[in-house]
Amino acid sequence: MATFWIILTAVLVSSACAILGCFLILRRMALVGDAISHAVLPGIAIAFLWSGSRDSLWMLLGATVFGLLTVFFIQSLQAGGLSSDASIGIVFTALFAVGVILISLNAQHIDLDLDCVLFGEIAYVQWDTLTLGGTDVGPRAVWMLGITLLVILVVIGLFYKQFKLCAFDPALAAACGIPVVLFHYLLMGLVSMTSVASFESVGSILVVGMLIVPAATAYLLTDRLGKMILYAVLIGAASSVGGYIMAYALDASIAGCMVAVAGILFVLALLLSPKHGIVFRYARRKFAAR
Repeated sequence: MATFWIILTAVLVSSACAILGCFLILRRMALVGDAISHAVLPGIAIAFLWSGSRDSLWMLLGATVFGLLTVFFIQSLQAGGLSSDASIGIVFTALFAVGVILISLNAQHIDLDLDCVLFGEIAYVQWDTLTLGGTDVGPRAVWMLGITLLVILVVIGLFYKQFKLCAFDPALAAACGIPVVLFHYLLMGLVSMTSVASFESVGSILVVGMLIVPAATAYLLTDRLGKMILYAVLIGAASSVGGYIMAYALDASIAGCMVAVAGILFVLALLLSPKHGIVFRYARRKFAAR
């Protein structure tokens, strides 16, 4: 049963991240998820200092506020003329440093493990269960991630055309009357919510990996957004299952192995993709040269 909950949690994380990652890849904003997943640390520390509790609700609220602040600060710096990558790097390193300082200054009052926040421990999700009416209904992380994935599916499903047009051609979207800024912040809000919902159980490393790698792999396999999202979800799920098997065989970090398997699948797609793969492009050039 433990294996089932671990794999289910990983598949929920990878699916939620893969869907959003496709839009981030198309908008050249892949590292925003990295920024948010690190920048929520001061929110976690402040929530704990204020509430004196490690209750998930307070942690979620504190982290969500700083996740949204991260998006706002990045956009403000970009509006001021700074490049996107520089804005992301400045904001997430600065906020992460603030979180580290808060924890180090109040170490005797904060029972938080930085390694747990960064790397998580997905093997323990089965022990943190949710009880409703005196009945154990399963791991808290599964419910939290399931609701998060449901919200993402509903929002993307309702506004798929708007998100698609904003990703490919923001200028045309604005000309068509679509509020591009609103949908940008809505997407960033979904990324923030996913990062916050995921990091407590699986850590930021798995979140960042699943936001970027499955979507980048799917990008190499198709030129259609619908298929790209489907492929990214399937690749994320395959990485979750394959990573768990690898971790079991090697007695290694589960989250690390899952991201490693995703990286292996990306390399295979980079080499063997029929349209963008290095091997097929080389073969086409050799054939055309004859």
